[in-house]
Amino acid sequence: MSNHNINIVKKPWGYEYLAYENENVGLWFLYITPGQSTSMHCHPKKTTGLVLLDGEAEISFLADKRQLKSLDKVMIRRGLFHSTKAVSDKGAFVFEIETPVDKQDLVRLNDQYGRTSKPYEDDTFEEAKTDDCLWIQEPELGECRIYSFADCVLKIETIDDIKVINNKEDNDLIIFLKGGMVRNIDGVSHCVTIPGDVGFASIVKQVSKQLDGVIPGTIIMTIIKNG
Repeated sequence: MSNHNINIVKKPWGYEYLAYENENVGLWFLYITPGQSTSMHCHPKKTTGLVLLDGEAEISFLADKRQLKSLDKVMIRRGLFHSTKAVSDKGAFVFEIETPVDKQDLVRLNDQYGRTSKPYEDDTFEEAKTDDCLWIQEPELGECRIYSFADCVLKIETIDDIKVINNKEDNDLIIFLKGGMVRNIDGVSHCVTIPGDVGFASIVKQVSKQLDGVIPGTIIMTIIKNG
């Protein structure tokens, strides 16, 4: 039986592993080796966010392509076919945020490695994580955990004050891992952001400064590129 908390999943294009998970989201790290690409695939039931941490990549859809550099992000709706290729000599270092958590929610349209009609890899493709693999621990309220990873600084915070978001630098990239921002209407809180949402602070702050707060215990990840 698969144990994604402690194992790496080997892929013909590289490898991936789970770096954080709660009841709403799974955060996976993908390393794609130079010149290799994932299958052209979709997720019929879940939404996916991709963040390129380091290297360069090309994401292809059925109709077009997009070049990605460090801290570029793409939100992929359910059912949208896509493929990611590493186009730099160092490969591509990618975060994948899935909502909801379901690794079996996978349909491959085509695949250069012969996996077109196959499900997600089983435990025969797994090996134990190494010491340099990232695993994110949830911080206590008001605590900030800091990790150095893939030429980035990752700050994970549990907050109950929207001012924490308002004070972020514009170039910071924010991922909501739990909770979210709210607007109160007639005594009812409406979630404006939900777990799995990704955005640059310059945009998130335009929204946050007009809202009423965050759900208590909201967890955010802030990604800052070194240099």
